[in-house]
Amino acid sequence: MDLTPKQIVEYLDDYIIGQDEAKKTIALALRNRFRRMRVEPTLQEEIMPKNILMIGSTGVGKTEIARRLAKMMGLPFVKVEASKYTEVGFVGRDVESMVRDLVYESISLVTKEYESKIADKIDDEVNRKIIEKLVPPLPETATETAKESFIKTYNKMEEKLLNGDLDDKKIEIELPKKTHVEIVDSSMPMDMSSMQESLSKMLGGLNKEKIKKEVSIKDAKVLLRDEASENLLDHEAIKIEAIKRAENGGIIFLDEIDKIATGTKSQNQDPSKEGVQRDLLPIVEGSSVQTKFGQVKTDHILFIAAGAFHVSKPSDLLPELQGRFPLRVELDSLDEDALYRILTNTKNSLLRQYEALLKVEDVTLEFSDDAIHAFAKYSVTANEKTEDIGARRLHTVIEKVIEDISFSADEKKGETVVVNKELVEQKLEDIVENEDTARYIL
Repeated sequence: MDLTPKQIVEYLDDYIIGQDEAKKTIALALRNRFRRMRVEPTLQEEIMPKNILMIGSTGVGKTEIARRLAKMMGLPFVKVEASKYTEVGFVGRDVESMVRDLVYESISLVTKEYESKIADKIDDEVNRKIIEKLVPPLPETATETAKESFIKTYNKMEEKLLNGDLDDKKIEIELPKKTHVEIVDSSMPMDMSSMQESLSKMLGGLNKEKIKKEVSIKDAKVLLRDEASENLLDHEAIKIEAIKRAENGGIIFLDEIDKIATGTKSQNQDPSKEGVQRDLLPIVEGSSVQTKFGQVKTDHILFIAAGAFHVSKPSDLLPELQGRFPLRVELDSLDEDALYRILTNTKNSLLRQYEALLKVEDVTLEFSDDAIHAFAKYSVTANEKTEDIGARRLHTVIEKVIEDISFSADEKKGETVVVNKELVEQKLEDIVENEDTARYIL
């Protein structure tokens, strides 16, 4: 998608409040990737992505910025916790698996795009299979009169099918019999993954039988769609495009990178943390990773690392790894005004979500402006008295206030319930003021 840095930031403003520096940095990083693809091929290989290190407390929007951008640009995106690679006894999860996860994401993304392009063909194929069950094909020796009658019946049945008039009717369909080892686990080491895939193919080749199932036509449309899509899609083209997109547009978000930082002067150094950093280094620098879809080069994958760095600091990372994250950006803690704007100025905010949920029960939920200010005030206070978890504190605070309303919503059908400042204070004042209670409840 050809968007300028300003347009990217404007899009992010709809979902993330504040953090202007972080938005600007990441918008530039993405725009530079677009620019790189427009320069001459010999220079393309030399232009390396400017990886980003985001520093800030939990809940201030680090992951959300990266996730929203990837979604907007239609890019493959995976989020991994760097700390998981240090877990004692964690078997079969190697650092390269993040690249394989990215390729799976890319395959899924490209497959959906290809499916949308041939959606009409898939629908036609599904409809044809269903109609064949309702109106069996004529034998080749059929008379002209029989053929004319068949065409009329076929067209009439097709019209009813498209109108949904036959949705409740039951038909018997055939579906491929699936084996228990069909899904290959991307977290496995590559040799085990390949072995499992080979076993799956071998068993699939031995067992090509189909199972018969009686379902409604409405369900048949869904069940037959996968098989029709499988037959009509160009899987080789999807694989080539997916690998290309993962290599040139993929984003890997490395969360909790501060958990693997270990200073050289530290008394109790954890060798496993330094080991993870050394394993990360070749992937971030640029290497080839073997996946079930082929070799994937990581040279131009954008890595965004993030961490709170409360205990450690960025300089505690290996110098070589620090050098691979040239762009540093610090995210601000969220104050009362920022939390208020998160509740009022963002698309699909928490308040809108709660209103929509209770609308299902035919209850109109409204929040007064002073109540929203109170939510923000108590969230900031709770963050100061306990751990600072940023905007995530809004979830616990709002839930505590409206849990009784939500619990008895079935008794309030057709009513309008207004959440005001008095109700918020009544529910939260004692909890927030008492530090011990706040620590356990909020």
